[in-house]
Amino acid sequence: MVTLSDLVGDITQNACESGADTVELEVTEIANEFRFSVKDNGKGMSHDEAKQAVDPFEDRGNTKGKIGIGIPFLIKTVDEHAGGWNLHTEKGSGTTFTVWFDLGNAGTPPVGDIALMFRAVLLIPCPSEIIIRRLRRTGKDDVRYEIRKTEITEAVGGFADAASVTLLSTYLKSLEENRPAAL
Repeated sequence: MVTLSDLVGDITQNACESGADTVELEVTEIANEFRFSVKDNGKGMSHDEAKQAVDPFEDRGNTKGKIGIGIPFLIKTVDEHAGGWNLHTEKGSGTTFTVWFDLGNAGTPPVGDIALMFRAVLLIPCPSEIIIRRLRRTGKDDVRYEIRKTEITEAVGGFADAASVTLLSTYLKSLEENRPAAL
């Protein structure tokens, strides 16, 4: 089963592959709403390219660029489960994609493992900076933090070995459990 974390990771990967230097990912859970926003300063899309990116029936076999089915699948999931979405893009200026779900809707996919998804995002080789902002305010164990790929990379000396990736995983899990540990 797909989780909301899977959807966030897929859209963030798209942003990372857009030619951006910086990708900003914001994930919030407040009461029964799960919202995420992915913003990049990449190449952006024209009106026609944006229309093609959200159209599940677009013939992707004849396109010269790389267009997947992640966005149409996400939009279908949103539409089926009491959510919403907004895509703002401008050719040459980047893209911002915002999505929200009603966690009180019985059909909404489970949130999934946010820490694991953040780890996967931070391990994407490009762009040079990924900024993650997290807010969870659900009445118990509120969480709020911001992390930057450049700062984490500097703290652990890169992610070339299993020990540094394990350290990153432990750190992200501690943030999600609201018991921040030092890197």
